[in-house]
Amino acid sequence: MASLSSWLYGELHSISTALVACLIVVLGSDINQLLRKTMRRHHFVVRTSVFILINAFGFGLAIVKLSPVVAGQLAQLSPAWLCGLLIGCFIFIGCWAQRNRHV
Repeated sequence: MASLSSWLYGELHSISTALVACLIVVLGSDINQLLRKTMRRHHFVVRTSVFILINAFGFGLAIVKLSPVVAGQLAQLSPAWLCGLLIGCFIFIGCWAQRNRHV
């Protein structure tokens, strides 16, 4: 467990990026559905532009900006907590995705 946790600390940036990206994938359909409802009455060009801005730049920016924050928070955990929390988070996201029919 100690060697796994020490390896995890070295990979926190990649792990946090994966964690944030998984959350955005699961939340993305809900965000896009809300966006569709909100933008329904606007012109096609406006709807398309907003969709591109939110999906390409908004989600990308969220991943880039949130990943270091998540990595910093995870780095403060003890090795035993880090390993357990990461396993729990990915299992939770997987179950959530399954429940919402993303898998």
